[in-house]
Amino acid sequence: MTEITFLGTSAMVPTKERNVTGIYLDYKGEGILIDCGEGTQRQMNIAGINRLKVRTILITHWHGDHVSGLIGLIQTMGNNEKNAETGEKTKIRIFGPEGTKERMQHLLNSCVFQNKVDLDIKEINLKSPELIFETKEYSIEAVNVKHSTPTLAYSFIEKDKRKVDMGKAGKLGLKEGPYIGKLQSGQEVMFKGKKILPDEVSKIIKGKKIVFVLDTTPCPSCIEISREADILIMESVYATNMEEKADAYKHMTAQQAAQIAHQANAKKLVLTHFSQRYKTVEEIETNARDIFPESVCAFDFMKIKV
Repeated sequence: MTEITFLGTSAMVPTKERNVTGIYLDYKGEGILIDCGEGTQRQMNIAGINRLKVRTILITHWHGDHVSGLIGLIQTMGNNEKNAETGEKTKIRIFGPEGTKERMQHLLNSCVFQNKVDLDIKEINLKSPELIFETKEYSIEAVNVKHSTPTLAYSFIEKDKRKVDMGKAGKLGLKEGPYIGKLQSGQEVMFKGKKILPDEVSKIIKGKKIVFVLDTTPCPSCIEISREADILIMESVYATNMEEKADAYKHMTAQQAAQIAHQANAKKLVLTHFSQRYKTVEEIETNARDIFPESVCAFDFMKIKV
């Protein structure tokens, strides 16, 4: 099960209802954090998220509302009882645009700080979506998008899985055990003198794709990385009637985000990163739904199970 928690849905300025950007993706107990604005770890506390589960941080860009919570999070993750007892360091992978290594060092130098976390930092500069990290169960892709500073969009792609139909297997006399395990991994088995092929008792379940397109103006790479997304999480700082202002600040309107979702053939669009000018986001959601009906505006602590 994959679960997404929105820790902050405001743009640059936090409001009483919305913190600045932070999104937490839980995949089978492993945490992936997309951006880490100020107050993110407090939002995690309120949401009941264990910060020590974070293993990967995906930085879209280095504007303060997306990264100013990093130093506090790293410090508190390193200062935990388990590390104190064993002397081991928590390991965190950090991906970000060009300049991330230098800027991370500036952060570490910005205060009196004993780093107790093993940071594996990788800088990404890609003109088309490419793989940047992979496990047996999922992969992460990234691509440059168009903002006022080097910026990335990311996609989390769960790998396809084979699922055994226990009803069909039972008719052949198979029960839970090593035979089922082999069939589920795509291997044929011999059972009571008969060869059983995986396709006879199982089917492929397509993995889910979750895409994060935050600060950017509309560009081809937004569409490329978003293609066939099950969940497309995208910035919409402004309502449709403020396109001129969006263009000036290299952001998107609700209509522009919805058009990208439509062109990318996404299944669901979730909008976030709203300007403080909007006390409610009804106008933004209505604008998006006029173009792409499967649109919804996120709110702080909103959870989506995928």
